[in-house]
Amino acid sequence: MADEFQQPDQDDVPVVNFPAFVLSLGHTAAVHFGDVADPMSGQRYEANLPAAKQMIDILVMIEEKTRGNLSAEERQLLDQLIHELKVRFVQAIQAQQEPQSRIILP
Repeated sequence: MADEFQQPDQDDVPVVNFPAFVLSLGHTAAVHFGDVADPMSGQRYEANLPAAKQMIDILVMIEEKTRGNLSAEERQLLDQLIHELKVRFVQAIQAQQEPQSRIILP
């Protein structure tokens, strides 16, 4: 079989824990906001605000379902990430509503 299908070494497998999981969802939201560039081309992805909102909703659902079961650090991470993504969502909506061209007068 091809080398690309071989099992990775244990050292190559990233650790999966709650903070890493939550941050991966936050990164996915950033991709949907168009804030992250494609690693191959270097070009930013086109914004998809409904998908970004869905990621925020998923994080809120996780916050609700895990309430009382998280460490203080996990709780703080989740709360802060949700807050920052909600702020980013409002900024993205406002940016869409602004006129595309502005005339700047001296």
